Amino acid sequence: MKWLLWFIGIGVYVMFLGGVFYYNLFKWTFDEKLKQDVIEAVKIYAPTMRNGLLNSVDAISFEEYDIMMSLAKDERIASMLYLSRKGRVRWHKEARFMGMPWEDFRAQVPPPTDAISQAYLSKLPKVRQVKGEPFYEIAIPFSVRGEIIGIMDLLVSRAGAEVLIGSAMRKYVFGAVGVLFLLGLPLYFFFHHYVISPMDVLRESVEGVSLKNFDLRFPARSDELGELAGAVTRLMARMKVEIEGISNRDRTYKEAEQRWWRSLLNIIVPATNYVIVVDENNSILYANFELGAGMDAKNIHLLDVVDSQQQTLLRLVGQAFETPDRMVEGETVFKNQSFNVKVLHVGQTAETNRTLILFYPKQQSVGM
Repeated sequence: MKWLLWFIGIGVYVMFLGGVFYYNLFKWTFDEKLKQDVIEAVKIYAPTMRNGLLNSVDAISFEEYDIMMSLAKDERIASMLYLSRKGRVRWHKEARFMGMPWEDFRAQVPPPTDAISQAYLSKLPKVRQVKGEPFYEIAIPFSVRGEIIGIMDLLVSRAGAEVLIGSAMRKYVFGAVGVLFLLGLPLYFFFHHYVISPMDVLRESVEGVSLKNFDLRFPARSDELGELAGAVTRLMARMKVEIEGISNRDRTYKEAEQRWWRSLLNIIVPATNYVIVVDENNSILYANFELGAGMDAKNIHLLDVVDSQQQTLLRLVGQAFETPDRMVEGETVFKNQSFNVKVLHVGQTAETNRTLILFYPKQQSVGM
């Protein structure tokens, strides 16, 4: 389920990025097409309008009037302004503005952008988007031998382009969803069957490995996962050999140390005394007396031999831990007898810490 959600999330993310890209592409394409179509539509009538401007500066000709009416019927064009070479309004849908000087007209109807002035200066068509509104202002100058004789200013709506963009985006969404299902789902099931499921099996197999069981139970495969499982199996085999080697070395070292303690203490400790040697984990390394039935000195803890009720002895052992290399003396009861006890803790590292506990009769004096 987790991988399915990941797949869906990635698919939606890719669709979103693609949508942003295609939206901007469609917007640029259809907007450019809208601008060029309007400019080309005016250029078709340019010769007639140029002749009218040259023949009559003050009055619009019938041919020009027919052109204005034809352009006014274009749904893309929201409004038109036709200026003569003298800077007077040659045509406007409101008759009261016709013949008005440009300065007076601009005072009453401020232009939405600077398209007219830029077209006049550059003598080229200029397109400006109206800020905050879905319109373009397109100013198209008419010139003869480099002299501006008139300007056609159009306010063009982007509504048609938005409709085309919306239609194209809907097609994109349907297409993207179709691709996601037709190609993505088979790819997901292939990925799940050949990658995710085997990885889950491999994970469970690795989790089943322990210090007591180094066998990796994973079915043989001839792909990359099979190679990975083989590498893990070889690693487990090397670890098993190394751990067994370390364990054997530790066992050999401990057995040698036990023999050393036995040889040393048998010489210096009288038979009437009891002695216990424990390691850093308080496990008994050596004891010169028989332990309880079924006890093995190799696997027995100090508390298994010394009753936890013997607080005096435990306190002495604790003091010896706090003052290493210094002997701590006291009295205690051991094996139902009263003994003097000496405790010595030696060692510089955790691995070499040893504690020697010596029990001897009260009338006997023993050096340590």
